[in-house]
Amino acid sequence: MAINLADLSLPQLEGLKSQLDQEIEFLTSSISQLKVVQAKYVEAKDNLNSLNKNNQGKELLVPLTSSMYVPGTLNDVEHVLVDVGTGYYVEKNVADSKAFFKRKLDFLTKQIEKIQPALQEKHAMKQGESTNSLHKFKSKYHL
Repeated sequence: MAINLADLSLPQLEGLKSQLDQEIEFLTSSISQLKVVQAKYVEAKDNLNSLNKNNQGKELLVPLTSSMYVPGTLNDVEHVLVDVGTGYYVEKNVADSKAFFKRKLDFLTKQIEKIQPALQEKHAMKQGESTNSLHKFKSKYHL
């Protein structure tokens, strides 16, 4: 059921604007969070390219926390432990790991593509609401 914005009172339009602002903020935040996760998967997938025979036996820094590292040696360049969620790690070979990250990236891209039109629609609705509010305000105060 479509609502004619011209039929709404100024307080109703203000309420609609507030609701649209909240929905826009939520959708924008959701897209941002998905893009952060997407960037992590891209980085992980790209880092798999450094696992090759030339780097086997090289020294590296192993993160203990985000700001603390210990020295280590790269012994196995054919297998990695992949975080599959909720604290579970699965050992995979490099090719399977790349495929895993590709699937995750494809899924995230589809989710972002689903949210984008809803966000654009909310922005368009807000623009229409703002225009109607302005007309109502001008007519109420004879401007």
